[in-house]
Amino acid sequence: MSRIGKKPVEIPSGVTVTLDGSALEVKGPKGLLAMTMLDDVAVEVKDNEVSVSPRSKSKAARSAWGMQRTLVANLVEGVTQGFTKKLEINGVGYRAQMKGKSLNLQLGFSHDIDYPAPDGIDIKTPDQTTIEISGIDKQKVGQVAAEIRAFRPPEPYKGKGVKYEGEYIFRKEGKKK
Repeated sequence: MSRIGKKPVEIPSGVTVTLDGSALEVKGPKGLLAMTMLDDVAVEVKDNEVSVSPRSKSKAARSAWGMQRTLVANLVEGVTQGFTKKLEINGVGYRAQMKGKSLNLQLGFSHDIDYPAPDGIDIKTPDQTTIEISGIDKQKVGQVAAEIRAFRPPEPYKGKGVKYEGEYIFRKEGKKK
């Protein structure tokens, strides 16, 4: 039994949730998000709550139950508060800055990397070694952060590269004489 799936998702004031067949649409102060629910789960909107339940006792329905509930909760949280990921850059000469709508990265390559910000994603650089990615879609924010980190992932010897804020980098010992 899914423990997270049993919990209904609370709908805060200022947020409207509409269910049309299997299409769920959430509208709030930050924008509009929509998703298609799986056929294995039943969704019910009533009394400022969205409840998700499996349609049958099959393994597929029970597997999808908690995940679908979490996706609905992410939609509600996205249109009310939004999501933010922070990246840190470590390394001599490594820096980032915004140039218009694209992120300019200098990561020790012979060329600069220009990363255009996708629609719905806001990228800020409070200083040269910090990148803040924010938006209402949790999946999109995480994907953009992963793509930026993939340009120069942190290496284990000196820890140089782009890492998530608070990420622990396992350090290795260097060569010995």
